[in-house]
Parts: sequence; C-alpha cells; structure tokens
Amino acid sequence: MTSQPTKAGSPLDVAEQVRRMVTGRYGIAFADLFAADGVLEYPFAAPGTPTRLAGREQIRAYVDAVSARSRRAIEIDDVTLVAHEGVDPEVVVVEIAHSGTSHALGGPYRFEAVGVIRVRDGEIVHYRDYMNPVAMAQLVGATAELATALGAG
Repeated sequence: MTSQPTKAGSPLDVAEQVRRMVTGRYGIAFADLFAADGVLEYPFAAPGTPTRLAGREQIRAYVDAVSARSRRAIEIDDVTLVAHEGVDPEVVVVEIAHSGTSHALGGPYRFEAVGVIRVRDGEIVHYRDYMNPVAMAQLVGATAELATALGAG
C-alpha cells in the first residue's frame, strides 16, 4: 500500500520525500510525487532506455518496472540527501547517495547521483536525474544487458 505524499510541500519538503522513497521503508511511490503532467529526464541514460518520460503514469510504469529488479538486487541500509536551494524558489538541486549490500557485487556498495528538481504546488513538475548508468548496471547485475545495448548502439 502506498501512502500519498502531501501536495503542499516546498521543494525541500519534496526532496525529503524523495529521500524517504529511496529507502523503500515509507510506502512512497516515486510517481506519486509528480504532477499529472510531470517530466522525468535521464540525461545520461544508457542505450535502449528512455531519456525522457512525460506524465505521472508513464513515469510510474517505467520506474515500477526498473525498481522491481533493483529491489531484488540490492538491500539499502542508508540514504543521505544534501539539498541546495538556488535563486529560483521552485528548484532544488540534490545530492543523493544510498549504500547497502549488492547481491550482484557480492558485498557492500555506495551509489551517488545528482538531481535537479522543479516543484510547483507541492508536486514535481520536472526532475533531471544525473546518475551513472554503468555503475547502476553493475550494482543490479545488468552489465550483460548494458553491454548488449552498447553493442547495438
């Protein structure tokens, strides 16, 4: 069961919801943090994966499929988030890191990413997720699929 996040949060409040979602312990669905017409972008996406998802339901379908594999491959012990506010009151830049155990790597891991999040009326309207797809593939045991996609590209 997923709990609905509040829809009246500041960008910092929403960033904290993202941190809580990554832990997997609070029943927060990532897509529920987005506006109905929100956009999720992966500027450094691996070949064969989307660089842009438009709309909450498209985001939900993609993230749910990817998360299912990740949740089986890793056990998250800790999630940290450092948020940076800027001049634009709708935008927060976050440094997010999680660590735990990777079954694919056979031991501990630490994964880091940067996100640029635009929030309006308590919902994410645009999220650019700058993560390393090679490191993620290693973490979840998907390097063979990544190598195939790179070879096809």
